[in-house]
Amino acid sequence: MIECAQKCCELDVTCPIQKCRYWIDYKVDFNCTYIAIDKNGPMKLREISERLRLTPARIQQIEKSVLSKLKKLM
Repeated sequence: MIECAQKCCELDVTCPIQKCRYWIDYKVDFNCTYIAIDKNGPMKLREISERLRLTPARIQQIEKSVLSKLKKLM
């Protein structure tokens, strides 16, 4: 976990740095994707969609796009 996420966990506060690329608007996970992953482990599309406020179908589209890009790199 990155240093700022560890500090948020230690101090029990949400991340105030909205410009951080790992910031999400989800206070349960201290507004941090690193903390969300550390707390929850692998998540279902529905859980991810709740955090990002997108539909599960859109999350699935993004997942397919990323996987195809990764295949091209291999």
